[in-house]
Amino acid sequence: MLSVAALGLTACGGTTTPSATESATAGSTATSASAPAEKVEIAYMHRLPDGEGMTKVADIVAKWNAENPNIQVTATKFDGKAQEMITKLETDVKANNAPCLAQLGYGEVPEMFVKGLVEDVTTEADKYKDQFGGAFGQMTVGGTTVGLPQDSGPLIYMYNEAEFEKLGLEVPTTAEELEAVAAKAAAGGKYAAVFTPDEAQNWLAGQAAGAGANWFSSENDQWKVDTTDAGTTAVATMWQNMLDAKSALVVNRWSEQWDAAILDGSIIGHVAAAWETGFALDTLDGTAFEGQWRVAQLPAINGSAMTGPDGGSGVAVMKGCEHPAEAMAFNAWFNTQVDDLASQGLVPAATAAATTPEKMSRQFGGQDVMAELVTANENTNAVNYIPGFSAVGPKMNEAAAAAGSGTGKVADVFTAAQDASIAALQDAGLPVAN
Repeated sequence: MLSVAALGLTACGGTTTPSATESATAGSTATSASAPAEKVEIAYMHRLPDGEGMTKVADIVAKWNAENPNIQVTATKFDGKAQEMITKLETDVKANNAPCLAQLGYGEVPEMFVKGLVEDVTTEADKYKDQFGGAFGQMTVGGTTVGLPQDSGPLIYMYNEAEFEKLGLEVPTTAEELEAVAAKAAAGGKYAAVFTPDEAQNWLAGQAAGAGANWFSSENDQWKVDTTDAGTTAVATMWQNMLDAKSALVVNRWSEQWDAAILDGSIIGHVAAAWETGFALDTLDGTAFEGQWRVAQLPAINGSAMTGPDGGSGVAVMKGCEHPAEAMAFNAWFNTQVDDLASQGLVPAATAAATTPEKMSRQFGGQDVMAELVTANENTNAVNYIPGFSAVGPKMNEAAAAAGSGTGKVADVFTAAQDASIAALQDAGLPVAN
């Protein structure tokens, strides 16, 4: 049995502000591995959007391959859901057929570590640590580093500025203001708040973190789970108030109904993950709504000026990788191509500064979106993830669907998180204080 001390408590933190020197070196080849005498091949599996107007992953990789003939990388995009990719990776590792590198959500890293599905690359990772700031810790479990961070996903507030002006709405800066704005928008036939049951796990957990919650901690070398704190309760109250008032639209984020509501102008505001800015407005290109949206900080919940993470991921070295040093050399280089990654809608974890991509600037009316996202990143409350956090999601999403339909309450989502987290830890054979 692995103790809490052995596992450590991984936490997600904001990146640091880069110096002029660091910014100037963005995009340089970040490899300290000696070129192998013979060519080696590295497979990399990712789930980046790779959408229209983005610098394609294949094109980024091609630049590396041209400069490193003896370390050739092949990138493969996984088109399924995140959990489906985790299941595939586990199957592939057991079959000795896994890629050397794979994108993992930060919440998935402890689970993959406990299951023995990732390599210990601490020595190699330390060579690149200074290039990634605080996010580096997201890929470390109990002192063992399994890869390098790629991006963070702080929650922000997206809104249609033109529609806000038509309805006389101010950008909300607190939970109370968001409730008031949502009510006024709904009275005008619009929605400035959207409740998304299919995103409940990371979306609501991130809001709770922004409100000051810390669900997972240690007590006498045991895991302690608590989703009953004041911050979490404030999040539940805020959304329950809007659901009761019917001022929040209830729709799954990844659905045709969502796409239609954005396209017809019904949705004019949404608490979103930073990475959504890279593609959320694609359907508005060429329409009357193009260029009307803006990004603001997450409204303060429970009096907290912080935000919380919704996603964010790193690139891990999978168990059985035959060339970990070469894989890590590419890993470091790839994740410091900050402008290319920013084009994918990411907030890069590297300390080098990224510029707002042209497409993003156009879609958000010339706003320096990356600067706003970096501010959110710097104000992100740290989150501890438990091994098995992926198993918590289905229970939270189920409870959120019930809350959205009126057959349950938002508070039930957090009760489900508590119960499912304890069960996941116990299933993993880990000590629980509850």
